[in-house]
Amino acid sequence: MTAKCFVPNSSMSDRSPPTVASIELRDVEKNYGAVEVLRKVSLQVQAGEVLVLCGPSGSGKSTLLRCINGLEAIDQGEIKIDGVPSERSASKLKRLSPKLGMVFQAFNLFPHLTVLQNLILSPLLVRKMPRAQAVARAHALLDRVGIPDKAHVYPDQLSGGQQQRAAIARALCMDPEVMLFDEPTSALDPEMITEVLEVMKGLAQDGMTMIIVTHEMGFAKEVAHRVVFMADGQIVETADPHTFFTNPREVRTQQFISRILAH
Repeated sequence: MTAKCFVPNSSMSDRSPPTVASIELRDVEKNYGAVEVLRKVSLQVQAGEVLVLCGPSGSGKSTLLRCINGLEAIDQGEIKIDGVPSERSASKLKRLSPKLGMVFQAFNLFPHLTVLQNLILSPLLVRKMPRAQAVARAHALLDRVGIPDKAHVYPDQLSGGQQQRAAIARALCMDPEVMLFDEPTSALDPEMITEVLEVMKGLAQDGMTMIIVTHEMGFAKEVAHRVVFMADGQIVETADPHTFFTNPREVRTQQFISRILAH
């Protein structure tokens, strides 16, 4: 898969995503006991596209990301990455795709390792990358996310925004083709949100395929190709940002936007 580069601009109607599908979901279902969390979700994400998932709490957004990444097994349906179906019955380790990187809201850095050690661990163990190469790439990525001087400190010595930027760098160390973000700014103080969003905007400008669960609607307006609204485990509406925020079709979407904008 070759991601096509684009640069965000102020005109949403002028920004069209590329045409090669890199992720496809077809009638995906996920249940926890009697609770239907995902109900026949179908979605295509194209190479180089930035897709924002939004919706009320409990709508299935985070579960959808975890199913795409293989952290959760789906009960019905199909997920394809670059045309290759995920093995629904496989173990979690076999379901996890090296093409996908994921950033969680709780950072998930190993507290007993320095930032540099966090970044090089998977490249060394999983990709068998030479240590010098892994270290050099880690330093380059820490520079890219704006914390080049934090390589040898421990996570608890970082601010929340710095920890999340380190988590993004760690995911990028595995050279993913797609980045999944699960509410990456929800655990941050307001003044730290901008620094993380700026890193994500930079990835978008580089053409990284991204699926982002977020309530940062200003970010969605500026960077997303499409916004997908979910409720009750289903996709209710999908549109480009301009249409989504100015002329949503569905009543459920209208109600959600009204509440978001009221805050």
